Amino acid sequence: MLHIKSFTFNPFQENTYLAYDDSGAGVLIDPGCFEKWEKADLQDFIENNGIRLTHLLNTHCHIDHVLGNAWAKRTFGIPLLIHKNEISVLKSVETYASNYGFSGYESSEPDGFLVEGESILAGMEELKILFVPGHAPGHVAFYHETSKRCIAGDTLFRGSIGRTDLPGGNHDLLLKKIKSELFTLPDETIIYSGHGSETSISFEKIHNPYVGKQATY
Repeated sequence: MLHIKSFTFNPFQENTYLAYDDSGAGVLIDPGCFEKWEKADLQDFIENNGIRLTHLLNTHCHIDHVLGNAWAKRTFGIPLLIHKNEISVLKSVETYASNYGFSGYESSEPDGFLVEGESILAGMEELKILFVPGHAPGHVAFYHETSKRCIAGDTLFRGSIGRTDLPGGNHDLLLKKIKSELFTLPDETIIYSGHGSETSISFEKIHNPYVGKQATY
């Protein structure tokens, strides 16, 4: 069984996720922790629940999703995997982090790459890698077919979609990928977004003003 635990960190109110199986083996996704108390909160949960992390994954590499990368790599001794199209996005964070008040930001380097169509294991649970660029050029999502749950980063939110006015953003591409990669998942699929509450494919197909039946453009 796949367990998903969420934490909300940093001023951007970013959702960080732990995905792990019944044995406690799993992965850490998008560590947005920056303050000491945020890191302690995450580490305490991991240690108190006997979770053994094998990988650190980024759905994409905007600042609010990577603030804890270097700390997590060092603390848990795990490799960082990103999509190859996010290399420059990750690198750029160190140039503007202080502008957002993160003067102590510590940069990180990827140890490998996520490939669309392949899978990665959270313990014994398989997460399929979906390629959903548009918000960011190498954005991916992680879909667990058995439980019909998807950790989708900043692609799709409850009643909204990811912004596309940042470098590497592409509005038309994001809409296309949501429809071809996410809306083709079962309607009952639960979406765990990078910000805000959970939603479902069925809800967004009907109510999302950008890509649902009520879409205005």
